[in-house]
Amino acid sequence: MFREMRRKTQLLPREEAEDILKNGTSGVLAVAGDDGYPYAVPLSYVYRDGKIWFHCAKVGHKMDAIAACDKVSFCVIGQDRVVPEKYTTHFRSAIAFGRARVLEGEEKLRALEALGERYNPGDTEGRQTEIAQNLERVAVVELSIEHLTGKEAVELARQRQN
Repeated sequence: MFREMRRKTQLLPREEAEDILKNGTSGVLAVAGDDGYPYAVPLSYVYRDGKIWFHCAKVGHKMDAIAACDKVSFCVIGQDRVVPEKYTTHFRSAIAFGRARVLEGEEKLRALEALGERYNPGDTEGRQTEIAQNLERVAVVELSIEHLTGKEAVELARQRQN
């Protein structure tokens, strides 16, 4: 169902692709947008147990697109170092493909807790206050990963092989 990576020598092991998701602080969500145009939007997220969670407004382009088609992709760049003398970058990235769904109830609360802990670790009281103030206004979306790939620059792949 999903294409194999053409440059297999640059393919990262799944564990390293997951590390990029675990350590990243922002990524780009891509959905099927209006009139067949792709819609890609940067957002903050948390990755746990093979799932990506993010929060957003309850209405808008992103939510309309997810309601129309739950198939999405999510890209995180874990490294992007420009190497001017080589006219390239030394990059590492991960792309997740999966299905998105809006969370409710306990699942929504659990995801908001994880997001709050990710971006402000240790502030339990502040997190609880923030969640209570915004719970009814915010949507939380879960992306269940069906396929995950990681890729690195050919120069980094060569270093790994040596």
